[in-house]
Amino acid sequence: MLFKKEHLEGIKKGTIHLAFRKWEKLRIRKGTILKTAIGLVKVLDITKVEESSISNEDLKNSGFQSRLELLNSFYKNAKGDIYKINIIYHTIDPRIKLREQTELTEQETSEILSRLKRLDKFSRQGKWTKQILFTIRDNPNFHAQGISDITGFEKEWLKRNIRKLKDMGLTISHMVGYELSPLGSVIVDRL
Repeated sequence: MLFKKEHLEGIKKGTIHLAFRKWEKLRIRKGTILKTAIGLVKVLDITKVEESSISNEDLKNSGFQSRLELLNSFYKNAKGDIYKINIIYHTIDPRIKLREQTELTEQETSEILSRLKRLDKFSRQGKWTKQILFTIRDNPNFHAQGISDITGFEKEWLKRNIRKLKDMGLTISHMVGYELSPLGSVIVDRL
């Protein structure tokens, strides 16, 4: 579940505690923890609603000025039901602290390198981690399609697997593109 930057800032400040989405089937549930650019956001409740039941107070609490602005935020061809989602800022994303590490013990470095080897070993694509990390290093803020074009890996597969590197603290995702984290730079120098 993605949020615009201004909505994330409002969630963190506590001025936004609702989100609305239009989905054909429910994609999250109560208690879900979402990883976002500002940290972890928790879903407190989710309810299917009719468009006509969305109040002005709901609009304000979701960061929208008008019903039209909210409705335009749904993808143009979105079909399905409208869901009202109560959310709250939960905590800082532990990956942020992890990715800022640059001073590692030999054991910590060895553990990360072992995890990369396991990702390679169990991948149907064969070895990929080194190639992807080097491509991201050499092309900072490059989007998934560009990395796909360079490496030959399918774009959707690539996005899923870069997420694994991000969960290890090695990459940083932007609205468009990726870059190595400080930890990722240290590890790439050891590959």
